[in-house]
Amino acid sequence: MTRLNLEQIRTFLEVVRRGGVRRAALALHVTQPAVTARLKALENTLSVALFDRTTNGLTLTRQGERLVRHAEQFEQLTEQVAANIIAPDAIDMHLRIGVAETVAQSWLAGFVAALHHSFARVEVEIDVDVSANLRQSLLRREVDLAILLGPVSDPAVNNLSLPEFELEWYVAANVPDANDAALIASRPVITYARNTRPYRDLKEMLFKRVGPGVQIFTSSSLSACFGLVESGLGVAALPRALGRSLVARGSLRAFDPGWTPAPLHFTASWLGEPKRHVVETAARLAVETAAQHAADQNT
Repeated sequence: MTRLNLEQIRTFLEVVRRGGVRRAALALHVTQPAVTARLKALENTLSVALFDRTTNGLTLTRQGERLVRHAEQFEQLTEQVAANIIAPDAIDMHLRIGVAETVAQSWLAGFVAALHHSFARVEVEIDVDVSANLRQSLLRREVDLAILLGPVSDPAVNNLSLPEFELEWYVAANVPDANDAALIASRPVITYARNTRPYRDLKEMLFKRVGPGVQIFTSSSLSACFGLVESGLGVAALPRALGRSLVARGSLRAFDPGWTPAPLHFTASWLGEPKRHVVETAARLAVETAAQHAADQNT
């Protein structure tokens, strides 16, 4: 009886889903020769060619196309075993999580701690980036779970809503008190990077309420935004959960110009297929951690 190797089956599916050996190797954290060797070993085991190899890359043969369906069923069965039979602390895998900086600076540490407590042998890799890039990384299967400004509007993606981040206007504490509405018109407005939803929303509101002459300074670093405001360079509408400590420290003060941008809505998002027990559990842990963090902020 032919014995199938689970590692080879997973490698085969990664090559099919990612469209090549190089991307599959990156996803599996192995070398390209290792991926090629696994494919060759699987073909030898089955005594069939699974790919046609040309100068343009790999193309599935008819037998390869037939194997995809059976391999996916095999994969689903192993996930059911992982979910229902294997003890969580015995699951050994590499989990790639993409995180927006707002979350990274608030409840990420608590989330990773909860994840490690539940899956002690799971190796976690964190990638902090803007949500637009995280969305693309998720769809390209470069991350397993994305915690980003969502939801991701794609039929292949599952989204779980997370508690919102309320925004508040801040200015350096040493800036003299003045008419709050005038602060925005008289100073640069510091905000998120140009390729983000908060930037687009804020720019639209500023043009409507202040006019096209308003100065906008952008940064891909949230900590840099806070630092620029602390230095007295400008004003910013930033997450209250992160600004609260700086107000208490005396480096910032909040002000009210009569309006505030909409809260930031984040989701824990992941691809529905193939099903991944650890990924789904991690998404639900993110919801629990975020909810606890929000509750702690309000006490």
